[in-house]
Amino acid sequence: MKKRALCLVILMLVFLSAGLLQAQVQQKRLGLGIILGEPTGVIAKYWTGSRTAFDIAGSWSFSGENAFHLHADYLLHSFIKVEAGKLAVYYGIGARLNLQDDARFGAKIPLGLSYMFENSPLEVFFEISPVMDLIPDTKLRLLGFVGVRYFF
Repeated sequence: MKKRALCLVILMLVFLSAGLLQAQVQQKRLGLGIILGEPTGVIAKYWTGSRTAFDIAGSWSFSGENAFHLHADYLLHSFIKVEAGKLAVYYGIGARLNLQDDARFGAKIPLGLSYMFENSPLEVFFEISPVMDLIPDTKLRLLGFVGVRYFF
């Protein structure tokens, strides 16, 4: 009798943990991908909630300045109802570091549109970002790119 009860408890724990693992897999919080445009590089996104995420990228600018960019953003998403998948308009605040002969640092305001495919770990997106360089001098710039991410 005790063996049956113990087997039943173990079996219930196995099914419960499998269900929890499946729920975690469906949430897929970390996405890695590429961006093409100005700048071009690699990008990562980490969901912190159902509408919020952090986004970081390392990329190269080919538009005359040949500079390496690092940026980090905090994003808010507003979802638009669609038949399949998820469509979101996103916006946020961030910072950008441009490493070239004279390093520049500035504030970034990302504005974008993303589509997350139904039953797929892929997201495609488009973003434009006004950047206000603050150091060493003040200058307004506009960055833009398209990208794709795979969520793990």
